[in-house]
Formats: sequence, structure tokens, C-alpha cells
Amino acid sequence: MAKRSIKALRSLGATFKNMDVNGDRAIDKQEFYWGLKNLGCTLSKNDAAILLDYLDIDQNGTISYDEFLAGLRCNPNKERQAVIDRAFNKFDVAGTGFISVNDLAVVYDTSRHPKVRHGQIASYDVFVEFLSSFGVKGDGKISRAEWNDYYGGVSESIENDSHFVDLMASVWRL
Repeated sequence: MAKRSIKALRSLGATFKNMDVNGDRAIDKQEFYWGLKNLGCTLSKNDAAILLDYLDIDQNGTISYDEFLAGLRCNPNKERQAVIDRAFNKFDVAGTGFISVNDLAVVYDTSRHPKVRHGQIASYDVFVEFLSSFGVKGDGKISRAEWNDYYGGVSESIENDSHFVDLMASVWRL
């Protein structure tokens, strides 16, 4: 179930990129309307504009990737969000709203990953794949919004609250 949800989110990421014709990481009303048309949706321009306005959290006339995903996803409940925040805060000790990839590498344990255990993939490659979920660029930092977005998706794929909390505590040594 978890793999299916993550693949679906990645597929949505590809959809977003296809809609973002000019590559500015934001979809305007025109791109949104034609992107929906290309997907086979039969919304009017007015209905597409209303939907875009709903998704446009910061009301700047475009939707970012984060806004796009937020509109499609439910927020984690308080218990889950608390452990997501606790994990982020473990690394963001200065309170900057960003965590360093280097800090994560010290704690992130890939040794139990099935492909690592069977010698099919190196630990480093598992970590790089994990980081790709955040879209980490050359700055080597993950924002709180990116962290919440990723773990919001993971949360959706796990039905049991205590299992999710235990998973986060185990992975991040909380």
C-alpha cells in the first residue's frame, strides 16, 4: 500500500511538471486549464479558474507544487503531526526552518532496506533515492514544508496511528 501511494504521488509530480509548460515551478490559470484538458478533463475555463483559486493557498495567481499536493492530500492528525515535527526539530536545532542533508545522513539507517541486505543496492543509493523525494537541490537543505509534504504522504499510506508514530521514532531515533 505504501509503495502504491508514493508512486501515485510521484505520478502527480510528473503531471505537475507537464502542466508547468514554462518550467517556472508554478502553474498559472492558462497552464492549469490546458493541462486539465490534456488529461481529458472537460472543465470550462471558469471552473478551472475556480479550482486553481481554491488550490492557490498564497493567492498569488499560480499554484506551486506544494500547493498542488496540499490540495490533494489530507493533513496528518495531531498525533502524527507531532511526531513529524519532533523529527524535523531534532535536526533544526537553530530553528531556521531547514535541515541539512548531512545531518540526516548521520542518523538515516539504510541497513534494514531489503535491497541493501541482499547486496542489490548500496546504502548511499538508498539515501539518495530518499532525498529525491524532497527534491533536494544543490543547497543540501530540506524545508519544513518539504518535510511535512513528504511525511504527510507517508502518513496517508499507514492506517494505524501507533504504527506511524513507532516508524518515525525508529527511523529518526526519537
